[in-house]
Amino acid sequence: MRLVVIIPALNEEQTIAEVIKEIPRSIEGITDVKILILDDGSKDNTVSVSKKAGADWVISQPQNKGLARTFKRAIEEALKRDADIIVNTDADNHYDQTQIPKLIEPILKKKAEIVVGNRNIWELTDMPFSKKLGNTLGSFFVRKIARIPLKVDASSGFRAYSRDAALKINVLSDHTYAHETLIQAYDHGIALACIDIPARNVERPSRLINNVPVHIFKSLIVILRILTIYKPLRVMLFIGGSIFLLGLIVVLRFFYYYITMGGEGHIQSLILASALMIIGFQIAVLALISSAIGWNRKILEETLYREKKNEFSSPNRD
Repeated sequence: MRLVVIIPALNEEQTIAEVIKEIPRSIEGITDVKILILDDGSKDNTVSVSKKAGADWVISQPQNKGLARTFKRAIEEALKRDADIIVNTDADNHYDQTQIPKLIEPILKKKAEIVVGNRNIWELTDMPFSKKLGNTLGSFFVRKIARIPLKVDASSGFRAYSRDAALKINVLSDHTYAHETLIQAYDHGIALACIDIPARNVERPSRLINNVPVHIFKSLIVILRILTIYKPLRVMLFIGGSIFLLGLIVVLRFFYYYITMGGEGHIQSLILASALMIIGFQIAVLALISSAIGWNRKILEETLYREKKNEFSSPNRD
């Protein structure tokens, strides 16, 4: 059984060697441990340092494509190299790589297909309060909206994927893959598990989060887009129902004044109420249509899964 540890990297010459050297090369239940670096257009010596530190494969992108696209390609490259289990970790030494055996244990025992390393972010002294709050609210929002029953750290990048789970995941976002892959996993019925892992303080500024409010806004947009794709009935019925309810409140206001003021005036309220209720009803109809289209999406995803399974299969693989 082969384990491939993927490390997306951008200008990480100061820390990536330590990360690579800390990855255990001998793990019970694993016959082969490989390390794959996906360099996202670094301007420093990340590539040469990675090779010198002992990375098995170092792949460089000519220009920066962002974390989500880099992660997607890293998964594909690991699948091409016959990975049975894929572990994603960060190049900034935020995670303790010696926890990898613990991270992959539920997959080896066939109790889960994706395992997330949960951090206690409130113990990290270097992380700003705004970022801690944003991560906590983001995780809560993902769990509640997607109805994920686990207390998962939705922003954690320390994760393990079975080969089958990696084949089923399709990253669509250009910003971050973290929330999207969890929502997809639960929609696909992929078994999720979480383990508590220690996380380290990171001295340098985040490559992904330069501005916390902007990051939170972009992450919310990603979550809403994915939920609209995978849970269209729930999302659109909520929106349509809210607008229809608002229209109902306005029309009740009209009738109140109509009765108490002898039927004079407030015709604008009736017009507004009618418009809101019609729009709400139309969105509800669109929700039903979107739900029907969702069945076609499931068929296409199953076809894509089979195509990827054939594409990334090796002649030597059973």
